[in-house]
Amino acid sequence: MGQIVIMLIFGSLITLSFLKFANPLKVNKRANFWLGVTFLIWASFWMEEILLLADMKAASGNIVLIVRFIQFLSPPIFFFSVILFTNPLYKFRLKDLIYAILPAIYFIAISIEYYGDWKNKEVIRILILAIILFQAMLYTGISYLAIRNHQKKILLFSSDTKGINLNWLEYIIVLIAIMCIVISGYNIIYYTADLNFQLNLFILTVIFFIAYYSLKQKEIYPVDEKHRRELISINQQEFVSGAKRKLMTDEDLAEIVRRINDVMQLNRPYLDSELNLIKLSELLSVTPHQLSYVINTGFNGNFFHFINKFRVEEAKKLLLDHKKDNLSILGIAYESGFNSKTSFNTTFKKITGQTPSEFKKRSSTL
Repeated sequence: MGQIVIMLIFGSLITLSFLKFANPLKVNKRANFWLGVTFLIWASFWMEEILLLADMKAASGNIVLIVRFIQFLSPPIFFFSVILFTNPLYKFRLKDLIYAILPAIYFIAISIEYYGDWKNKEVIRILILAIILFQAMLYTGISYLAIRNHQKKILLFSSDTKGINLNWLEYIIVLIAIMCIVISGYNIIYYTADLNFQLNLFILTVIFFIAYYSLKQKEIYPVDEKHRRELISINQQEFVSGAKRKLMTDEDLAEIVRRINDVMQLNRPYLDSELNLIKLSELLSVTPHQLSYVINTGFNGNFFHFINKFRVEEAKKLLLDHKKDNLSILGIAYESGFNSKTSFNTTFKKITGQTPSEFKKRSSTL
């Protein structure tokens, strides 16, 4: 059974990496490419077991050294795929060479382990394991922070974060951190032993989880290059720097605030579950930068909360309307502009302090 699990892990990772490279949906292209590279490297961790199962010779020392070094690169490569999911326009710069410091130290350490005349190789082995654990925890940590920042940034331009908040990557990062600790501890205690069956089975489950959610991930930013650059620019200026440059006079601000209120009351664009900053800016004939500035300054909030306040108010009316008693909670959600029951319940409770069902029940007793 253990051998079957090992083959499934290896085959699943190879297949998943191929699917990421092929990217049949043509979404998040650069991010998916580097995620595919990550999966391919992860597959190499089970290469030795596969060779043994196939009754093939183990690789020579030089090849093993190269493979181990490439394996060490998987945390920074995974981190770069996370960065590209959160910012598809990210370009590698000279300062990114800082990420090469730990790999350089690791390469020197494993070279000493393989070829050096070291009397106490147990010390260098522990040092190598410590470097591996440190790098893994470092990159899982900064990857987690990148996802959390992304989840705040998308509130500036999207009225619905489902499908673009990268929650699945956040969960994976936590699981990777746990696995790194467990596997490192296992290697320290049982250095010459293979991973046990239970641990391999857990890893296989995580791989299936990754495959399911990563293949469902849709494009986060607009495909249109101009709109994509505008939204990422808004994120960088308003979120990263925290600066609120004055883009217009107070008179112009008041005028756009009035126009927004008129459009929201008459056109009710919030009923469109796919409404985003770009769509609303086009409806108002203002730039996305101007609209974001007006919402942040004139309404003291971000785009997500601004739009969903209108949706919640619409939902309240429907919940109190006896003519709509035939509608389920999900039906009310769709009628109000939400695209899922989960996001409806979560947003409604955050704004009103109670779930839609609680609101309807308490209102009916008044």
